[in-house]
Amino acid sequence: MKILLRGRLGTAAGFTLGAVLLLGVAPAVLPAFNLSLLGKFLCFAIVAVGIGLAWGRGGMLTLGQGVFFGLGAYIMAMHMKLADASLFGGSGVPDFMSLYGSGEVPGWWEPFRSPAVTILAVVLVPGLVALVLGLAIFKRRVKGAYFAILSQALAAAFAVFLIGQQATTGGSNGLNGFRSFFGFDLKDPNNKLMLYMIAAVVLLLSLAIARQLMHSRFGELLVAVRDQEERVRFLGYDPATVKTVIYVVAAVLAGVAGALFVPLVGIISPADVGVIPSIAFLIGVAIGGRATLLGPVLGAVSVAAAQSSLSSTFPSFWVYFQGLLFVLVIGFMPGGLASLPALLGRRRRTSPDAPDPLAPPDASDPVGPPEASDPVGPPDAPDPDVEERATKPEEISR
Repeated sequence: MKILLRGRLGTAAGFTLGAVLLLGVAPAVLPAFNLSLLGKFLCFAIVAVGIGLAWGRGGMLTLGQGVFFGLGAYIMAMHMKLADASLFGGSGVPDFMSLYGSGEVPGWWEPFRSPAVTILAVVLVPGLVALVLGLAIFKRRVKGAYFAILSQALAAAFAVFLIGQQATTGGSNGLNGFRSFFGFDLKDPNNKLMLYMIAAVVLLLSLAIARQLMHSRFGELLVAVRDQEERVRFLGYDPATVKTVIYVVAAVLAGVAGALFVPLVGIISPADVGVIPSIAFLIGVAIGGRATLLGPVLGAVSVAAAQSSLSSTFPSFWVYFQGLLFVLVIGFMPGGLASLPALLGRRRRTSPDAPDPLAPPDASDPVGPPEASDPVGPPDAPDPDVEERATKPEEISR
């Protein structure tokens, strides 16, 4: 009971500290540009939380999270383009459709004029797509490298599809030039601060959901499926259903992150949802520690921050540095940076200066065994004179 209470108090303290840092310290210390950049990194962290659940706890190497990130992002971008066309253009037709298309809004765009439909679609569309893909893949017992390759192929196909739809998705240029977000002017610094706050709150909620799933019966079943899938099937559970559920949760988190990414960054294109971004998401999770709660978040933010700083200074060097960092972490710290405190503690316990509990006692230790010159022998030691008399034959014959 005490351990459980201590764990809950530690979790509450951790969430409180995170809320103070994200919602209080960061807005007070960082300038507007850096705060918007941090909001972008938080969107990547939300995706990382879902990958940590699917890969770290479920053992599914998800190399295609860019698909769900792109679905949520393009849904939000379509709504923002339609809203800008109605507020500022008056015609209700986005500008790029007049340049590259027929000048008419496609029918499948029209539902996204409604803010309520847009918010529901950001959550439901990635979830439904993940549900269909999960049932189709996991019911056929596709796993391991085959699942990773298949998910990566889906991300590549999705990017190619977006590039080919110049008249409806903007093609390789994507959707950009947004001016409002649900009626709020994006040029207003207060509204930019509001967007950052929304991203920070969503990240904290995502962490709370992830922790609840990890410490629930479902989380234990998910780990069992990862380690011994056949035994779980023998016990009467369907591993495909368990995998599909967590795959849907990761997809929803990625879709929500994509929807927040668009107003914070101001653009979404196929370059943000293809194979390379999907691998970048995974690298951040691996570097941070995929089996922990905060590891994916810290890894995603750290890798994104390093990319933002190093890619501008060394544009051709960053890709090699990212690959080298990934190889070093996987090779020498499979648990990621989150396992570094445990490794340091283990090394401290096994250092040469540390006392070995299994080593024999030192002879100079006053508590050690008695020396040879000590006249007091062991209590059970026999008297040598008595033993000699008892064994002489002449004594026995007498």
